[in-house]
Formats: sequence, C-alpha cells, structure tokens
Amino acid sequence: MLLSELGGPITELKARIYATWRRLEASSFGDRISALEARAGESNFWNDSAQAEKTMGELKALKNRYEPWKELVAEIDDLAVLYELAEEAHDESQGAEIEAALKAISTRYEERNIFELMPGEVDGNGCFLTIHSGAGGTEACDWSQMLYRMYLRWAERKGFAIEEVDRLEAEGGIKSATARIAGDYAYGYLKGESGVHRLVRISPFDANARRHTSFASVYVFPVIDDTIEVDIRPEDLRVDTYRSGGAGGQHVNKTDSAVRFTHLPTGIVVACQNERSQIKNRAIAMSMLKARLYEYYRQEKEKENEKFAQEKKDISWGNQIRSYVFQPYTMVKDYRTKAEIGNIQAVMDGDIDLFIEEYLRFAWNNSHA
Repeated sequence: MLLSELGGPITELKARIYATWRRLEASSFGDRISALEARAGESNFWNDSAQAEKTMGELKALKNRYEPWKELVAEIDDLAVLYELAEEAHDESQGAEIEAALKAISTRYEERNIFELMPGEVDGNGCFLTIHSGAGGTEACDWSQMLYRMYLRWAERKGFAIEEVDRLEAEGGIKSATARIAGDYAYGYLKGESGVHRLVRISPFDANARRHTSFASVYVFPVIDDTIEVDIRPEDLRVDTYRSGGAGGQHVNKTDSAVRFTHLPTGIVVACQNERSQIKNRAIAMSMLKARLYEYYRQEKEKENEKFAQEKKDISWGNQIRSYVFQPYTMVKDYRTKAEIGNIQAVMDGDIDLFIEEYLRFAWNNSHA
C-alpha cells in the first residue's frame, strides 16, 4: 500500500479507539483504579481478608479493561506521528513498517472491542452450560450430544477449563448434560447461546433415510464468586441424594454420592454426580444453585423473565434461535442476528465465534438504541 493511502485508515482507526477511550475516561476508570491502589497500600488493608480479596478482584478487573485501551491510545498516537513525519519527508520506505503496525493495532482493537460488548457484572465470570434434548426422540438425544460437543470444542479452542458436573445418558446420545466452563468472560461469550437450537438432516436412525427435524435447548448461567451474595435459606432447600449413573465396571458408584438440590420457592433444580465424594458434589451443586438464583432474581428485577424462560419454552417448532441444516443444503443460521455460515462441519467442530460476536453486537446495539 502506498504511503498516501495509509492516512485515511490511520485516522479512522484512531477515531474508533478514541471513541472507546473517551467512554472509559468519562466513567472515571482511571480514578477508580488509583483509589483502589491507594486503599491496597494501607497498612491495615489485609486485616479484613474477605474485603481485601474483593477489592483486589475489582482492581484486577478494572486494570484488565482499562490498561489495554491506554496502550492502544499511545500506540495509535505514535503511529499517527510516524505517518505524518514520513508523509512530510515523502519517505515511501516507511510505508511497509507503518502498514504492518496499522494492521497489528487494528487486530488488537477488534479483539479488545469485543470485551466492551460484555460490560455486565458477571460477564467476566466462568459459566455453567446445560443442554437438554427436546422434540425428536433418539434423534434429539443425538443432536444434544452433537451440540454439547460443539460447545466443548469451542471452549477448548479458547483455552478454557472444562468440567462435566452432570449427565443423563439416553439411547443415541444424551438427555441432558451440564458442564462448568472456567475462563475469563466465558459467561459473557456464551450468554447469547441460551435458547432452542434446531437440527435438520437425514436421520442416521431412519432406515428409510428420511429428513428429520430435532431440537435441543441450551441454557448458560454464570458462576458466582464470593463477591456476590445470594441468600439461600435452609428451609427453602430440598436435598436428595442418589447413586450416580454410569456404564458400570470398577468405577461404578456404589454409594449415594450424587446430589440434587430443589429450591422450593422458585422450583429451580440442580444436580451434580461428577465426583465420588458427596461433599464435593454438594459444593458444586450449591455453586450451580447460587448461579441459577442470581440469574433468576436479576431477570425478575429487570422484568425480563421472557429471556430467563427460554429454557422453559417448548423445545420444538417456533422457538428456535438458530437452525443447523445438513440436508438438502448445508447452512447454520441465527434468527436473531441473521448471521449464517455454509461450512456446517466447522461450526460443529466449535467454530462459532461469528455467531457469538454478532449476537454481542446485536444485544449491545439494541440496549443502546
């Protein structure tokens, strides 16, 4: 690219970076960081360890959001100056270096800008992912397993830690499964995946090779840390223990270590059978229940129960957020954002970033309309 052609892209990128930077400055991020750093430097700061950890967590989150933008501002300013000097000197030899720097800064801008679409209180947390099979029998159970694998492959690509906490197997696949995904912004990325997902294909279970439509629901809710209080009264909780399911053999569970919690006021049910220890299963189940209740009460407060109720809708026609078509053509289409991809195999292997990012932009634009 000629030196003269770089001026416009640099000016445009600088304007976009500064638009975000001004918003962060207006929110007094820098002042809040300075105040927290001053508090952390006080001699009695660690006397209250719980409060100290909460403060340090907030400080880390603010820095992780603020400092990369501060660096981008400095880099785009330096690049603009370098370009002006090269332009004044008519030094075309600087063109390649300036173009490379522009591409690098632009790439980092796009990466950081995604995080700006996830400003919620718990967007930066890990999450629980639950899959339920719906209409379609054996075909739907197979579809649930395919969908579950897709999300786990996506999480692996992101470098997130994955732990399965509950699974109910069925003929052809799974009736339901829940996994805990640990990683920065796992919930923020996946929250838009909640809803009904529809599959259209020639069924491998149909001897006549007919086309079938199957459904599965996805529900994503955030892992809640100790900085967020969720009150659960003992009298509101029913606890059931049972023997974990499994394929048998030497690892089959011979004790009632699996745990199911039912929150009576809301009817929310969570279960964990991953660990052999009932104590560990109880801890994981309680973490899941707190997460579910946090999401429930948040939706109640905001009067957006229709979003929370996505998992409770009929897992069938008319409620899907996305369709995955294998025959007579191949296409994955999101009905909310209109994003679509023809390479369905890549999607099933976890390449779903397009749908995630398009939904984040869609939700952000709707909330700021």
